[in-house]
Amino acid sequence: MRNMLFYKTDHLNLIEKNTFRIHLFYSILEGFVLGVLALNEFVFIKSLDGSNFELGVLFQFSVVVFTGLIFINEFLRRIKNKKKLLIITALVSRLPLFFLLFFPKSDVAVQANGIYHLFFLAIFFMYYLAAPVVLPNINLFLKKSYRHQNFSKLYSFATSINKIVMLIVTFAYGMLLDWNPYAYTYVFPIIAVLGIGSIHLLTKIPYQAIEQVEIKKTFLQSVRSSWRNMWTLMISNKPYLHFEMGFMLYGFAFMSTVAVITIYFDKALGLNYSSIAFYKNSYNIIAILLLPFFGRLLGRIDPRKFAAITFGSMMMFIFFLALTEYFPAHIEILNIKIYYMLLFYILFQSVFAATMSLLWFIGSAYFGKDSEAGELQAVHLSLTGVRALFAPLIGILFFELFGYTVSFGIAIALLLSAVLLMIWSYKRD
Repeated sequence: MRNMLFYKTDHLNLIEKNTFRIHLFYSILEGFVLGVLALNEFVFIKSLDGSNFELGVLFQFSVVVFTGLIFINEFLRRIKNKKKLLIITALVSRLPLFFLLFFPKSDVAVQANGIYHLFFLAIFFMYYLAAPVVLPNINLFLKKSYRHQNFSKLYSFATSINKIVMLIVTFAYGMLLDWNPYAYTYVFPIIAVLGIGSIHLLTKIPYQAIEQVEIKKTFLQSVRSSWRNMWTLMISNKPYLHFEMGFMLYGFAFMSTVAVITIYFDKALGLNYSSIAFYKNSYNIIAILLLPFFGRLLGRIDPRKFAAITFGSMMMFIFFLALTEYFPAHIEILNIKIYYMLLFYILFQSVFAATMSLLWFIGSAYFGKDSEAGELQAVHLSLTGVRALFAPLIGILFFELFGYTVSFGIAIALLLSAVLLMIWSYKRD
């Protein structure tokens, strides 16, 4: 295949071409999945009438699962048949989405029984359990197949395709939900099939496991070994340690505001599903245009410089988001409410979306050898899980106690600290 979706592949070797083709189709299927999940929190509070606390728990589940890597990383590292592991993970985590078919389809039925909130949370907890297994293996497979000079470029192009599909699906899904708030009950079973299919595609990427001497260990010994290996990997690599410290500051800011921003859009700004989809799609369209540039940039500069750009862009979009409450001038076009201040939010959110989609997934891979890519990402994801244990619910607590402005102000301060840490770290090398 000489050209793939307008991307010239003449300079790629055979393994890279085959991997890139699989990677593209995986990204397209995941685009459908992520396009639907982009409105999941809004479905929970608007269609299911979930509480603020439950909304915080829903988001917390999406990231707290990475804490499990602390306990299972040693097992994952020693599993030889990683492709079989991925198939089992896909089935266990995606099939429960079919239960949403049996959810009620009226306001009265939903409000009469809060048990559906718990079922919804449980189903998506199972869904998110796949991430600690799937994401490190994506990094491992791709880093083994793509040469260093092509890694970020190919990844950014596949991510661009993913975002194009995602924004189309998000907008269509938003319009569908405005027409029928309970459309999610038959959309998610379709997503279950696509999710299983996308992970199955990953198993087609060529990968040869490195033979290791098998050492018999008890569960406790394996957990200790996992802790020790992850800690050694991080503490012996100062640039990577500083990178993760910056991510800890950013992560707390991000996790503590995700649910608050969802509430803000719904309660403070009164946005419907179509308006929410408009804002998400607007910044994603710009992000798609920016991704090729940032993909090349990440391959040329220190990841900590790249991280400073990422954290700074989030700081600015939260700043303009907070200002919208005080400067609420807006217009309405085709039932879409457009706030003037949120146009600046869209601009900075697009830079954040483009850079973070690269940095979070592959940034850690630049701090070690190709063979360490999976473990470096496992450490990165484990730390994500650690901060997820408390950050989302603390964010809801701050909001309940102090309101939007203080919640956003704390996030801005943390992000500024992360930017300064990244600048200090790469300048001292």
